[in-house]
Amino acid sequence: MNQGGFLNITSEIGKLKAVLLHRPGRELERLTPQYLHELLFDDIPWLKQMKKEHDLFAEAMKSRGTTVYYYEELLEEVLVNREIRQSFIGDIVYNTNIANLELERLIEEFLLSKTPKEVVEIAIAGLHKNDLPEVERELHLVDYIKERHPFYINPLPNLYFTRDPGTVIANGLSINKMKTPARDRETMFLKYIYKHHPTFKGSNTPLWYDYEESHSLEGGDILVLSDKVVAIGCSERTSARGIEVISQRILENTNIEKVLAIEIPFTRAYMHLDTVFTMVDRDKFTIYPGVESHVRAYELTRGKSTPKVKPMDTLEGALKSALKLPAVKLIQSGGGDEITAAREQWNDSTNTLAIAPGVVVTYNRNEASNETLRREGVEVIEIEGSELVRGRGGPRCMSMPLVREDL
Repeated sequence: MNQGGFLNITSEIGKLKAVLLHRPGRELERLTPQYLHELLFDDIPWLKQMKKEHDLFAEAMKSRGTTVYYYEELLEEVLVNREIRQSFIGDIVYNTNIANLELERLIEEFLLSKTPKEVVEIAIAGLHKNDLPEVERELHLVDYIKERHPFYINPLPNLYFTRDPGTVIANGLSINKMKTPARDRETMFLKYIYKHHPTFKGSNTPLWYDYEESHSLEGGDILVLSDKVVAIGCSERTSARGIEVISQRILENTNIEKVLAIEIPFTRAYMHLDTVFTMVDRDKFTIYPGVESHVRAYELTRGKSTPKVKPMDTLEGALKSALKLPAVKLIQSGGGDEITAAREQWNDSTNTLAIAPGVVVTYNRNEASNETLRREGVEVIEIEGSELVRGRGGPRCMSMPLVREDL
């Protein structure tokens, strides 16, 4: 365990001691068909069932000794301080881009009249135009142009995918820069928790990246393979420059010696590296069949101001070299069958969450992939995910590990 702060992640597979989640809430009930694309969804989930499934997911981790923290609870504890709450409200209104100073002032006054719990609820579930009390005011052009949009503050239905806004690497935190505006506010929440919640001990915890930086970087692309190696996917959501910036910082300030930059096809189907490739044991990885022929791997080592880059021949070779292993096992999802793998990939079969070496949490619907993992000696803890999966994310996407035991 690191000396100053609370956070400690030196692998993908060490026993999971603490994790940050968000229990799905009213923000999911504010999804409508016309706004699905804007809010990054393909379907509308059933919230009641979704909550049950998420609670069972949390229970599966708790039963193995993991402490579960929740975004909403940590935020509420932070916002008990009125000055912090006032700053938080100001940032929400500013980041909403209302473009009407009078309306911004009215919304701020409305939020300041609310309890910390109510402010957090609105910050996540959004502020519908009908939620704001009617007041007499002069309408501006922006009111007429935006009058068909139902929200002053948009809901955040993606927040239950806590993997993307933040990543713990070694004893520090990356507060990531999201590619799409629909998720910007999530990273702002994490910054407040990092700075003000005593559990995170922000003053003693290095910050590797900040959401206010220019280049996109998302947590679904970051895999801490060991205490010496991090893999980062260059994807639809994570930029090459973002990878260079964070790589140089961790290479200079941690025991990390190498970063594997893994370029994957820039499509929604592949979205993040962890939608096609995750680590399940010391030398075992689950992978979508055929993806290894569509990726390029580069080994990054510390340079003067930016990392030195060395192209690698294959993904398998890059993993063996970086992890100093005689061999690695790439376990194909869907049992390697093209049609089965494609069907189960849509339901996040490779998005496994390791909670100990060789022990993973997966969706029970991915029967062929789960059976393949078991045949390779991996213990599979299955959870129900019929509604959770509608957001296009699996157990790894839904979790932000905070502390793992060192291997």
